[in-house]
Amino acid sequence: MGDERASAVRQYLHNLHDRITQAIEAIDGHSFRRDAWQRPEGGGGESRILTEGVVFERAGISFSHVFGAALPPAASLAHPEVAGATFEAIGLSLVFHPRNPYVPTVHANLRFLVAAPTGRAPLWWFGGGFDLTPYYPFDEDVLHWHANARSACLPFGAAIYGQYKDWCDRYFFLPHRQETRGVGGLFFDDLSAAGFDRCFALVQSVGDHILPGYLPIVERRKGLAHGERERSFQLYRRGRYVEFNLIHDRGTLFGLQSQGRTESILMSLPPLARWEYDWTPAPGSAEAKLYSDFLRPRDFLAELRAPAAK
Repeated sequence: MGDERASAVRQYLHNLHDRITQAIEAIDGHSFRRDAWQRPEGGGGESRILTEGVVFERAGISFSHVFGAALPPAASLAHPEVAGATFEAIGLSLVFHPRNPYVPTVHANLRFLVAAPTGRAPLWWFGGGFDLTPYYPFDEDVLHWHANARSACLPFGAAIYGQYKDWCDRYFFLPHRQETRGVGGLFFDDLSAAGFDRCFALVQSVGDHILPGYLPIVERRKGLAHGERERSFQLYRRGRYVEFNLIHDRGTLFGLQSQGRTESILMSLPPLARWEYDWTPAPGSAEAKLYSDFLRPRDFLAELRAPAAK
């Protein structure tokens, strides 16, 4: 694209990269390893990895700005007219895997793509969002997460939160398990119809709401006592995270198809996970409640508040 719009996106995501890095280092007490890289086909980025911290077993946040001669298939599903066009992609992606099973895993991604088919005007769009994957959910945390997500969307229309929440529930869904990955959040893609300024403002609002949505939950739960049962269940549920990222996640597919840096693409995977054959939670247990009450699309803001309103 090479104009002020791409420069503005790059500057914002660079700044957000630094802000989130600093906040996570402050809460964990350990520093990220900073790993700058170049892509032979064009562009590069910087991956930041925190491993074996006090709060986070692994936290990864990566910025990338890459160019290519052929847009990968994962990025042109909604735009077949630009399949194989030259492209430019700017993005920020993070996944934080906490040590304490009572602290949820969090994921966020913001991206800007420009495709330039031969003989036609370039086509651009934004995508991204954030979602939360708890192992032992608390109503208070889920309400906070979704109220924060709604606040990010509200300046852009009362219906936006509901649309992007529903999209998130549909996207972060494991069809082979018939369950959502977690309690959702926001997801959007192919965002361009409202014009660059308004679309970029929405993306910035979503980015600016990542830390306010997540850090209060971390502070509340990071010191809770837990034992081997909770740790074992956390590792088991992390297996679902691996399944989604390797089978269904379009960001992972885009990175691999564009011959991106494999270490940075797969930094979203947890350091440890486990699988059990035909495992089911004990009836009435805290683990069973995750499945029955949270791993399905719900209007959490309405339903979790309903009992208090009686």
